[in-house]
Amino acid sequence: MRFLLSIVALITTTLTAPHEPIQSLDFSSYGLTSRADPSLTRYLGVFFLGDKPSVYFYLSNGNNAISLKALNKGTPVINPTKGTQGVRDPSIIAGGGAEAGKKWYIIGTDLNIGKTTWDASQRTGSRGIFVWESTDLVNWTNERLVVVEDETAGMVWAPAAVWDAAKAQYAVLWASKFYAASDSKHTGSPSAIRIRTAYTSDFKTFSAPKDYINYSPTNIIDIDVLPLGNNAYARFLKDESAKTVFMEVSTTGLFGTWSRPGGNNAIIEKGVEGPASYWDNQVDGKAHLLLDFYGSDGYHPYNSADVKGGKWSASDRGAFPKNLRHGSVLPVTDAQATAVSAKWPA
Repeated sequence: MRFLLSIVALITTTLTAPHEPIQSLDFSSYGLTSRADPSLTRYLGVFFLGDKPSVYFYLSNGNNAISLKALNKGTPVINPTKGTQGVRDPSIIAGGGAEAGKKWYIIGTDLNIGKTTWDASQRTGSRGIFVWESTDLVNWTNERLVVVEDETAGMVWAPAAVWDAAKAQYAVLWASKFYAASDSKHTGSPSAIRIRTAYTSDFKTFSAPKDYINYSPTNIIDIDVLPLGNNAYARFLKDESAKTVFMEVSTTGLFGTWSRPGGNNAIIEKGVEGPASYWDNQVDGKAHLLLDFYGSDGYHPYNSADVKGGKWSASDRGAFPKNLRHGSVLPVTDAQATAVSAKWPA
């Protein structure tokens, strides 16, 4: 029945969008898929918990994309030892290219807000990205803090990454604001916050950063990218000025032309941040999106059967834990889930 409903939905979408070319989707280069995949049977999530800036692991209950349980008895799996000794906004990244299925990375923001203020963290905050790596999703090693911006940057926040098959490298994205070179103490007025990008093959050496999104005077933070196949992508962004999350779509690559489904004022939700997107393991073309209600009880799940069209609706939150903050979710195999839960039991 699910298969038949998926076919009906596909036919309906095709008939109602005559100007949209039908594309053959191939996600093999990304370690992600929009198609139901019987080899993927669980979901592994990494998050931080508000005033607890460490990396917490959560594993799905069976193959339910929005039912999670805490691992390691609810205590952190990763506690940072470098920089501010606090990590926020962890993102788990599947290896691409030759590293596909062999390597994973967790990256995050170097920020322990308990040791600073929000103003200071944006003026003279960390200019580095936390990195951990693993060959089995169980053991996370080689902690490092890699500086990616020069001294004119006030901070580096919420790093994310996506495998760019065209360049055979990871495109890393983050948010920064900048001060005049003459303002060495960053006491003056900064630029608007914009999204920056650099490429890396190993999360050790990065290319020179450059602007990726500059919507000045609007402040943009918290980017997340979902590959759609055939060089198409969806990206999710927080308008820090308006405190909303919206999405854009490109069918011409990461550096192609982006449009906002529903128009320039369309949003997914207000009063949220930290978008985290991932495909469903069982339902063709279905995606999930977590949005962090930062002023309330953390992540709420949303879902879409039409990502490119930007149509999202709230999911049942009954089995989703409260107070999870900005993180990410990775579909995994049963063997991977078993190994992780054996090392870090619930």
